[in-house]
Amino acid sequence: KSFWYLIATQFQGAFSDNAYKNIVTLVAVSTAVTAQQESQRISLAGTLFILPFLLFSMYGGFLADRFSKRSVTIYTKVAEVAIMLLATLEFSRGHLSLAMGLLFLTGSQAAFFGPTKYGILPELLPEKRLSWGNGILEMTTFLSIILGTVGGAILVEQLAGRLYLAGLILVVLALVGTATSLGIGRLPAANPAARFRWNFVGEVRRYVRLAREDRVLWLAVVGGAYFWFLGFLFQTNIILYGKNSLGLQESHIGYLLSSVALGIGLGSYVAGHLSGNKIEYGLIPLGSIGITVFSLILGLGRWDFWYSAILLAVIGFSAGFFIVPLNALVQQRPDPSIKGGMIAMANLMTFVGMLVAAGLFWMLSGPLGMTPHQVFLIGGVLT
Repeated sequence: KSFWYLIATQFQGAFSDNAYKNIVTLVAVSTAVTAQQESQRISLAGTLFILPFLLFSMYGGFLADRFSKRSVTIYTKVAEVAIMLLATLEFSRGHLSLAMGLLFLTGSQAAFFGPTKYGILPELLPEKRLSWGNGILEMTTFLSIILGTVGGAILVEQLAGRLYLAGLILVVLALVGTATSLGIGRLPAANPAARFRWNFVGEVRRYVRLAREDRVLWLAVVGGAYFWFLGFLFQTNIILYGKNSLGLQESHIGYLLSSVALGIGLGSYVAGHLSGNKIEYGLIPLGSIGITVFSLILGLGRWDFWYSAILLAVIGFSAGFFIVPLNALVQQRPDPSIKGGMIAMANLMTFVGMLVAAGLFWMLSGPLGMTPHQVFLIGGVLT
C-alpha cells in the first residue's frame, strides 16, 4: 500500500510540475517578438527549472538519509501547495516574469523530493522487485508528464486571460498530493547520525569518488545523466519542431511531447517486466540502438504530424529500456547508510546533463541557426 501511495504522490507532483512549466513556457513563447527571443525564453524557462537541482540535490540527499523519507515527502508536498498559491497570485496579476521566476521554486521543491522518491523504493520493496518497481515508477512518471504537458497546453488555450483558474487547479492538485503522501507507512531514518555539510560541491566530489570505486555504479550514474541530457534536448526541440516545421497549435505540440513520454512510460513498464527478478543489463544497449536509429530517421525525413508522433513514441520506448536498469543499479548498489546521498549525486548529475542540453539547444538553434531536424540528427549521432 505504501508503494502505491508513493506512486500516486509522485504522479501528481510530476503532472503539476510539467503542467506549470508548460503553461509558463507556452505563454512566454506566444508573447515573444522574434524567433531568437522564442529560443531564449524556452532556454530560460528550462534553466530556471533545472538550476535548483544543481544547487539543492545534495541537501535533498542529506534529508533523505537523516530523516524518515515519509516525512520528507510530506513536507515537500506542503511546500508545493504554497508555491502554487503564489503562482495563482501572479497569474491573477498578469506577471509573466514573476510566474517564470516561480519555476525556480518549483524546481527546488522537486530537487528536495528527488532523492527521497528514488531512495524510498528499496525500503518499500524487496530487492527482487526493484526493477519491477522502477518500471512502474518510470511508467507513471512519464504518463503524468504526458497528461501534465497536454493539460498545460489545453489550459493555456482554454483559459487565455484567466490563467489564475489554472493556478487554482494546481493548488487543489497539490493538496491531493499532500493527502496521498500521508498514506505512506512510517519509516525509520536510514542514517540518523548523518551530518549536514554546507559545502555541497565537496559532498558531490565525495560521492563521485565513492561511486567511481564501483565501476558498474559509476557507469549507471553517467548513463542516467546522458538519458536526461538527451531527453531535455529533444523535449525542448520538439516545441520548435512542432511550431516551425509542422505549423502546429499549442495543443498538438503537447501531443507530440506526450508521444515521447508515452513511449518512455510503456518502454519502462515492459523493461520492468522483462527484467524478472533481477536487473537486466542487456536492455541498455538495445535501448541505445533504438534511440540512435529512430532519431536519425526522424531527422533525415520530412514527416507529417502522425509519422512524427510515431517516431517520437518509438524513441521514447527505446529510452525506457535504457533507463530502467540504470535507475535500479543506482538504488541497489550503494550502502544503505549513504544511499540517499548517492542518489542525490546521481540526480544532480542528470540535471547537469539537462543544463548542458539547454545551453547546447540555445547554441544550435540560435547562433548556429540549425533546424529542428538537424538537432534530432545530432542527438542520434551522439547516442
